[in-house]
Amino acid sequence: MAPKDVSKPKEAHVRKPDWLKIKLNTNSSYTGLKKMMREKKLHTVCEEARCPNIHECWAVRKTATFMILGDICTRGCRFCAVKTGLPTELDLQEPERVAESVEQMGLKHVVITAVARDDLKDGGASVFAETVRAVRRKNPFCTIEVLPSDMRGDEESLRILMDARPNIMNHNIETVRRLTPKVRARAKYERTLEFLRRAKEMHEDIPTKSSLMIGLGETKEEIIETMDDLRAHDVDIVTIGQYLQPTKKHLKVIKYYHPDEFAELKEIALSKGFSHCEAGPLVRSSYHADEQVNQAQVNMEAKKAADLS
Repeated sequence: MAPKDVSKPKEAHVRKPDWLKIKLNTNSSYTGLKKMMREKKLHTVCEEARCPNIHECWAVRKTATFMILGDICTRGCRFCAVKTGLPTELDLQEPERVAESVEQMGLKHVVITAVARDDLKDGGASVFAETVRAVRRKNPFCTIEVLPSDMRGDEESLRILMDARPNIMNHNIETVRRLTPKVRARAKYERTLEFLRRAKEMHEDIPTKSSLMIGLGETKEEIIETMDDLRAHDVDIVTIGQYLQPTKKHLKVIKYYHPDEFAELKEIALSKGFSHCEAGPLVRSSYHADEQVNQAQVNMEAKKAADLS
């Protein structure tokens, strides 16, 4: 047997801190919701992306983020645990099943996201739009947030989705400009900003939102620069959370930020004019999304009143 090569030092392992411990809750709300998802052949990003908040959202808040257009993504981002490959054909009955599930759960706010479907001409925009309309038909008092891919920057695809008039348009910038080529597959930093700007121009009364995960080697200055870039493109809401490595095949965590650092970043974000900011170790794009839409609407109404006075 050949001797083990010890010439290369092992890469330092950053230990997960105590404040990232997650309390599991598998009560009847959690198990019932999981059963319903399987019965209706629906996917959730909560499960596919291994979200750390799944037990809180499913068991306590009774909220979920539906993932449409299948569970196979055409991109292979190095931070994401969603499967990558060649997607299957479209399921045109999916919008109605999502709407029925929202009704059955009695949701007041729903988040609809999707895998990237670069194999489709419109990036899945028409199915997205139909899902919004189906949910609204069956649940007229439920607010709807959408979280699409950049649909390759196609303006007409974005218009199809925006004309369905979701209550919030969410598109994640994910990381700082310098790290984008390393972290995100096929996505471009400037294209994300342009996508958010165009969404606001199409329907200025619909709040826009984006999310940033930190711990990948960015500097504080780069985080603040990203905030400035988002505000320069009229983004209303920002969420900031800790990156967690989903498997050994994904990017390693470079730093775990302390809750006090997240609190400081939240204060900075609000000082820059975001109408709402969620920031914390376990915050994800859809975390407490029901609270965000309400706060954003209040703040936008206040801004309109101030502009008229």
